[in-house]
This record gives sequence, structure tokens and C-alpha cells, in this order.
Amino acid sequence: MSIGEQIKAMRKIRGLTQKELAEKIGLNKTTYARYENGERRIPLKTAIRLAEFYHISLDYMAGLTDSTEYY
Repeated sequence: MSIGEQIKAMRKIRGLTQKELAEKIGLNKTTYARYENGERRIPLKTAIRLAEFYHISLDYMAGLTDSTEYY
């Protein structure tokens, strides 16, 4: 699963729209949508914000581990 697919799945599990999530982490909705769709790479700073918001590791978000724990 790509990072875009992963963040989309996590957003849907929490019942958020792209606009709601973008506002919660301080992004424009269109920018966030491009991350989910794989049209833009997610900057590290934004990836960290997402990981903190979801309380997951960057490794999990990138699909490198099945463990959601972060250190």
C-alpha cells in the first residue's frame, strides 16, 4: 500500500473528510488531496504531523512495519 493509500485508509477509519483532516493538521484541502492521490510527495514535516495526529510511527505510515507503535 502506498503512503497515499495508507493515509486515506486511516482518514476514512476515523470518519473524516479530506477537508476536516487538512484543517486539523494545518493544510489546504487540495494539497492534502494530492498527497492521498499520489500527485505530490508528502514532505517530512507533514508526514510527522500526520503520524502525530494518528499516533502512529512513520514506518507504519510508509508501510515498512505492521506495528502502529512509535518511539
